[in-house]
Amino acid sequence: MKIGYARVSTDDQHLHLQIDGLRKAGCDRIYEEKASGRSLERPQLAECLKALRAGDTLCVWRLDRLGRSLSNLVQVVNDLQREGIIFESLTEKIETSSAAGALVFHVFGALAEFERALIKERTHAGLAAARARGRKGGRPAKLSAAQWKAVQSLLRAKELTVTEIAQQFGISRSALYCTIKRTQTAK
Repeated sequence: MKIGYARVSTDDQHLHLQIDGLRKAGCDRIYEEKASGRSLERPQLAECLKALRAGDTLCVWRLDRLGRSLSNLVQVVNDLQREGIIFESLTEKIETSSAAGALVFHVFGALAEFERALIKERTHAGLAAARARGRKGGRPAKLSAAQWKAVQSLLRAKELTVTEIAQQFGISRSALYCTIKRTQTAK
């Protein structure tokens, strides 16, 4: 069975072009969805994937209609292949039933992995460069060094509750406890 999946991102877009192409390609059933590609909530896609069985073909108008990103698309297609389901994209003329189509998808997968590795390397290099310039990551401290000393004095005196101390310095109890914990682990 050949099952189609058509998706547009907004309500003012139309599915006509995709549906016509999927019908022309011989789809027996077409799942239609109006949802952003970035959205995790795509119930029609979930239903479509549930309906597929080994030997079936999932057909889309274009690659970007199926996945939220290249890596997500590769993951979905790899999952389909493991289940014995063929994938076909009409616009790009890719189908995973042939060796050439499978090769294209493996190349996409390698490119997605390479892209993730580059992003990771750049992030680590940027953090190292920032640390070398004396910058620390994370949020700025809620309390200055002088305020922290005053908080420590109040905590030792045990005259005020943690809630009262936190209110006095305009921070939450959890922020105060985090600061206490961070100071204790630093020692």
